[in-house]
Amino acid sequence: MKYIFIINPFAGPRNAEEFIKSEVAKALANTTQEYEIEFYVTSAPGDATEFVAKYADEHPNLDVCFVACGGDGTVFEVTNGVVGRYNAYMCVYPCGSGNDYVKYYGGRDPFFDILGIFEGSVRDVDVMKVGDKYSINICNFGFESAVADCISTVKRLPVIGGKNAYYTGIAKAIFTSMKNKCKVYADGELLNPDGKILLCSLGNGAYVGGSFNCSPKSDNTDGLMEVCLVKPVSLPRFISLIPYYEQGTHLESDKFKDILIYRRAKNVKVEASDGFKICLDGEIEKCAGATVENIHGGIHFIVPKNAKITPAKNKGTKEAVTV
Repeated sequence: MKYIFIINPFAGPRNAEEFIKSEVAKALANTTQEYEIEFYVTSAPGDATEFVAKYADEHPNLDVCFVACGGDGTVFEVTNGVVGRYNAYMCVYPCGSGNDYVKYYGGRDPFFDILGIFEGSVRDVDVMKVGDKYSINICNFGFESAVADCISTVKRLPVIGGKNAYYTGIAKAIFTSMKNKCKVYADGELLNPDGKILLCSLGNGAYVGGSFNCSPKSDNTDGLMEVCLVKPVSLPRFISLIPYYEQGTHLESDKFKDILIYRRAKNVKVEASDGFKICLDGEIEKCAGATVENIHGGIHFIVPKNAKITPAKNKGTKEAVTV
């Protein structure tokens, strides 16, 4: 297998390209095994998706693992290039600010082990399709899409950006998105007849916003996404609930008993008006409602050697995925 490191020069250290090349060189110096390596530095939004898709299509007989070197945005772009291509695999070198998807596998450290990536195992993971875009981790809307929209504006600013960007987004969304209008259907079941929500998250991964365990029961190989809808609440109650949502105890907590609706579904339909915002792995899409379909085993994902793998069975297939 060939490994191509897709480097976002704006994520992680200022000299991201030099740093990652150095780390790969150090790893190769510690093994007698030979690996085919290439590096690609992105130059604009969408560049990673275009490069990955084109490269895989032009080399149909070559297995290639595209390693997303950056944050959630880089992972999103590589996901959208890999999906549906039988010879394309992906992994993550999590040097961005959020790095949410790898937390499903126990955290970042195993993904910083270059040799661990080379010696990793293939796991066919689910991916959510929204229109012509794909989300590998979390798809959310309502309060959280307002948070994500703010993050995209402040994430590179001092003090309020970086690791604090999610909390900055929360502060702004408190004034704009405590009550959101839309109807949510999970496999045909209307979850909120009154057409109001505080937030709704759809998960194959487990974390959002850097530390919030919004989908603690997620299994990214079972063909179903976790659907967690929270009804509107008062501001004081909202503030009291944040720690439970962050720790991933909200599904069992009595404090959420009257406001939380939880399902597992293959399809989710959202009815909303123009200007509705849905967030796909941190990327905002504006639309008039949306249909989210979970694609079972849509991505060939390389899990590093020492990463945690949940009990779900690894299908390990290499067949083309219909999307």
